[in-house]
Amino acid sequence: MLTALEVFTTVVVGVLVGVEFSVAFIMNRILDALPEDSGQLGHAHGGRMLGALMPFWYIGSVVLAAIWAVAGWHGHGAGLVVTAAGLLIVSVIMSILLLVPINNRNKTWTPDNRPADWKQQLDRWNRYHYVRVAVLIAAFALLAAALA
Repeated sequence: MLTALEVFTTVVVGVLVGVEFSVAFIMNRILDALPEDSGQLGHAHGGRMLGALMPFWYIGSVVLAAIWAVAGWHGHGAGLVVTAAGLLIVSVIMSILLLVPINNRNKTWTPDNRPADWKQQLDRWNRYHYVRVAVLIAAFALLAAALA
């Protein structure tokens, strides 16, 4: 049963990394290349969609890693799992303090009501997001190493 939890947790976090990596390095570039206001509208729509889903995915990842850490406390790789869980917690804290406030504004913007500095705000969100992706990749790598 523990093996199934380990694999499931690693897959859940791995797919989370894939989605967030895709947002950072693929989707944002696609949206930014769209003509006129389409990119900004796409960012707002993406913020609404992912903003509704990601809290469950992030918290779920932390919970799964914590359960794995407790269940496998005396097993091989427990320190790696605890560290990965800590990094996942850091990603949640980063999200709440740095990214969510910007996203909450962004998801309501239209070409008619967006602030003059909307591009700078999205650039700031992207910089924070790059750091969060790095934290998530590190957590995933630790979970994968703990499987070995």
